[in-house]
Amino acid sequence: MKQIRFIGLMAISALIFNVSFAQKMMDEKTVEVGGAPMYASKNIIDNAVHSKDHTTLVAAVKAAGLVETLQGKGPFTVFAPTNAAFDMLPKGTVENLVRPENKAQLTSILTYHVVPGRLDTKALDAVIKAGGELTTVAGGKLWVSKKDGKYMLKDENGGMAVITISNVYQSNGVIHVIDHVVLPK
Repeated sequence: MKQIRFIGLMAISALIFNVSFAQKMMDEKTVEVGGAPMYASKNIIDNAVHSKDHTTLVAAVKAAGLVETLQGKGPFTVFAPTNAAFDMLPKGTVENLVRPENKAQLTSILTYHVVPGRLDTKALDAVIKAGGELTTVAGGKLWVSKKDGKYMLKDENGGMAVITISNVYQSNGVIHVIDHVVLPK
């Protein structure tokens, strides 16, 4: 009889925890990206895997072996190209980059989209006032600017990307969705 009561109490405790956790997730302010809510209490990878607009990016991150890094403490600012952005690259580029023999080049490109720190648009405004230069995790440079209320990135080759969704807060940083892949020299 004691065992049945104990099991019953455990079941009730688990139910209360699950309801409480579900309520917390429902109460949490989210931004929708790729048809999925992005929760500030989850890390970059735990959110990104649910965005149907970022399946190419997630596959590339996995191929480069960066999942564990982007699940880490951070904080990181990720400029996340959409599937459509990757589709703008020359035909076969993505398929070539995800091959094991090209892992170093893929890693270099992906880490060029990551800046240390949690740079939301307020922080980006401060960067713009200071000249707009960002140093990426890959060691390259990006330049951020703002025109007509839109934030833009310029890469080392003069390529441009517009931030289409900003301030997607994560437990270990922030994501800004961009409409083009930025490339290092």
